[in-house]
Parts: sequence; C-alpha cells; structure tokens
Amino acid sequence: MDLPVDADRLRADLEANAAFGRIADDDPEKRGRTNLTGTEANRAARDRLVERFEDADLSVAVDAVGNLVGTWVPDSADPDAAPAASGSHLDSVPEGGIFDGPLGVYAALEAVRAIRDAGVEPARPVAVASFTEEEGATFGNGLLGSSVATGATDLDEALAFENDAGETLGEALDRIGYRGDDAIDPASWAAFYELHVEQDTVLEEAGADAGVVTTITGITHCEATIEGEANHAGATAMGDRTDALAAASEFVLDVEAAANEVADKSSDSAVGTVGSLSVSPNATNVVPGRVEAGVDVRDVTAGSTEAIVAAARESLARLERERGVETTFERPFDVAPTPMSDRLRDAAHAAAEAAGRTAIDLHSGAAHDAMRVAAVTDSSLLFAPSRGGISHSPREWTDWSDCAAATEVLAGALARVATE
Repeated sequence: MDLPVDADRLRADLEANAAFGRIADDDPEKRGRTNLTGTEANRAARDRLVERFEDADLSVAVDAVGNLVGTWVPDSADPDAAPAASGSHLDSVPEGGIFDGPLGVYAALEAVRAIRDAGVEPARPVAVASFTEEEGATFGNGLLGSSVATGATDLDEALAFENDAGETLGEALDRIGYRGDDAIDPASWAAFYELHVEQDTVLEEAGADAGVVTTITGITHCEATIEGEANHAGATAMGDRTDALAAASEFVLDVEAAANEVADKSSDSAVGTVGSLSVSPNATNVVPGRVEAGVDVRDVTAGSTEAIVAAARESLARLERERGVETTFERPFDVAPTPMSDRLRDAAHAAAEAAGRTAIDLHSGAAHDAMRVAAVTDSSLLFAPSRGGISHSPREWTDWSDCAAATEVLAGALARVATE
C-alpha cells in the first residue's frame, strides 16, 4: 500500500522541536541544538510532543524513567492486541543536530496520521515511542530509557545516575514533571520500527531513499592504563626514561593497525579507535608518568571485535617487555551485534516498492534504541540519507524531501505490520 505523508506537517514538527535548545549561530549551514535530559529545553520538547499526541487522539503514557508513548487505538483494532510501535528519542548531544532522534519520533507520529488519512483499518493499536536519554550525554552510557523498558538496566540504578551537578535522573525527571508511573513494556509490542538519519554516506552515494538495516554493530569499550615514571624533562637522559605517553603513542598506532588489518582481510565494517587520552602529570617539562586510554571497537561480527581487542592486549604486553612500563586493561562495556528482524525488513522493502521509493540494505555503525528493543520483540532500524554523513554536529542535515520519502517507507511498513 502507498501511504503518502504530509511533508509540510512533518517539517513543521521537526522545525518546532529544533527550537528547543537551539544554538544561536549566524551560519545558515548550522542548525544545532542542545537538548539534554532534565533541562528546560527537554521539558519543552516533551510538552510539545504530548500536545501533538493529544492533537492526533493518541493516549499518552509516561513511565518511571520518562519514556513517552502515544497510542492510537482505531475502531478497527482489537484494543487488547499487541501494538505495532515506532519511535526514537528527543534528547541530543551538546550542540547536536536537529534530526538525530526527533526524525524517528515525529516520522512515527506522521506515519500514524498517514495511515489514518488513507483510511487504512489496522487490526491492532499503533504506538509512537520517545525513549529517554538515548545519547548518554547527561545520565548513564546511552540507550538508557530503552534499556530500562526492556529490562536490561535496573530502574533504581537508572534513577540514581547523576549528572555533572550531582542531580540524579530521578530528581531531574521530577523537576521537569516527567517521572511517570505508567507501564511501558516493549515486550508487549508486536513489532518496533525506528527511523533514524544514517550518519554515513552510503545512501547518499547510492542515491537511495531509505536504508533497511541488517545488523546494528556490536560495541566494546576498553580502558587501558600505562604506568611509566614521571621525571624532569630536562634532567632525565633519554636512555633513562620510562615515558608513558611515548608508550601510549605506540599503543594508539597498534590499535589502528589491528583495525585496518581486520577491515582489509575479514570485515570491512570493523573499526577501532583510541578516542581519549588522559596524561599525567600533563606538564610540558615533565616526562609523562601515566596515561589512561579509552578504546572503542565496533563491528557487526563478534569475531572481528575480539581480534582487535586481542591485538590491543598484545600491544600492552609488548610495551611492558620493550619499554618497561606497567599496564592494565579492562573491558567495562560490551554490547553484542544485533541483527534486525527479517520479517520487518521484508515489510520495509515491500513498503518502499509500493511507494516507488528505493531502499537498500546496509548495517549500522552506531547504537540505537532499536537494538535494545530487539532483545524482547521483533525490531527494525530504517535510515534516511545524511548529507556528507555529518552527525552529532550543527551541520547535520537531511533534506526535507528525504525526510518525507523515508517516512513514507516507515508508514507503509508500519501499516503492513498493523494490519496483520
């Protein structure tokens, strides 16, 4: 079924949401926002979404971590049937883009309106979800709301997370009025779709209207410490040094080399990054005595990730032998690759064909709420093209026509699931 969407209505929703936390900038290429969980901007964005839910005759539920769900129960539907759901998040990183997250929320709402406008008669309710703190910019490590809703994170643990000011998530949600008491359980949904901007250039280069994600990448975060000996930069001979930063420099290059080798030989989607270094005492005239390094490794196959992590461990062992440093290595964060539902992917491709849109398969190199939902019900991630692949930046951009085209694919797929 072809379900045209109201592109102007969708654009108006996204532009209105972009005003909450808008970054003032005279550059027309920059349309950034900072919408952190618990801020006044976040309250305003939530308030407007609730208003839009109510305008569309959706009932509103808010759970204990502030997850928001609007549900449409058409006359044709069994009100007790498992809903077909779609959504994403409203929060942003500091100075993020206006599409990352909100496109998925408002596209889901527009899909509901398009289904209703077309006279489709769903057999089940249709729900629109907005998950709390997907970005992890303020509380926790990301995917927080969907993790609590799906049972991956304990509610009390989540509510106890603190922001930089020492305020807990529970206190922040109380303050803005979004610590609810409704039950939101994705395990009770028949299916979940999330539409998101791609954050890469595959769709742009292919000239495709939408991407249908096959697998969401696995993510491993590791923490390496390298202990040398701090000493005077002028009075310590080169042969007498145990320089932690020099050793860390080799570690950075070893991780890069290992990731390049895996990408070249076994999986071109594998990536490895040393993204943070903390140097102590961090003084120009002192030989560095200690370095803490943060490592990010990702791929859609677990074996590739393990190979890069193993190479990082071997690098540290070599540095101990050759440079006399002492090292530690921890792996505190590990999320397995998450395949998306074949059933929902097939529905998305059928919807694209019916709408005269081109959709291609691809993987996701970033984490999304859809991967948490996939643990409890069928889940699918769809992409809209990103100009230049820029994301988490005020220069993030997806053309309005591309937003509408991808939303048409979402609407058609959601309608297929809702009428099953």
